[in-house]
Amino acid sequence: MEWLRALSGSVIGLDTAPLIYLIEENPTYSRLSALSFESVDRGELRVFTSVMTLAEVLVRPMREGDHDLTDQYRKILLRAKNIVTLPVSEAIAERAAELRARHGLRMPDAIQLATAMSSGATSFLTNDTRLPSLSALKMLVLNQLSTT
Repeated sequence: MEWLRALSGSVIGLDTAPLIYLIEENPTYSRLSALSFESVDRGELRVFTSVMTLAEVLVRPMREGDHDLTDQYRKILLRAKNIVTLPVSEAIAERAAELRARHGLRMPDAIQLATAMSSGATSFLTNDTRLPSLSALKMLVLNQLSTT
């Protein structure tokens, strides 16, 4: 877990997938996600994400009427220590538009990355290999990270 130790004290941006993997216990990625969130719980990392994450994670539990899972996601994103969920401000919207124009991103991805960049994040935790390499953010793609 050299990559995780190297991030200690950092601000990172959070994409939706790592949170889903953790909460829904994805057999492939839940361990990596858990290690990341344990660092957040210990205060070693500070995480910023967009309300877009909330909108994305709530779809399945709402569709299935799973109120417990809905509440669990809300609790993490809206009340967890060291995780800040930000609204889409005018500055974030403009930065997202710039990212879309420059890289052809989908709006949710552009908002997520713009939120991370606007928050001072130096890294972005995701599992989306389609996201572009950005000079302002190091992409931490789960399927390319190690649990050792």
